[in-house]
Amino acid sequence: MSSSALVGVGYDRETAVLEIEFTGGEVYRYYAVPASVHRALMSAPSMGRFFAERIRERYPTEHVRS
Repeated sequence: MSSSALVGVGYDRETAVLEIEFTGGEVYRYYAVPASVHRALMSAPSMGRFFAERIRERYPTEHVRS
């Protein structure tokens, strides 16, 4: 999976859950992600690079769908 292939991002502020869909259709949930990280992701010049550097392998993750 390419880290630059983000096609959808959702965030639940109450539970601090970030949900990301990738171009291949896979969806992952990242837990305990601070709202500040979500804001930074949404305003990053490269969401894929930000994801790779600041989110991937840093937060508890659940594979939701393939």
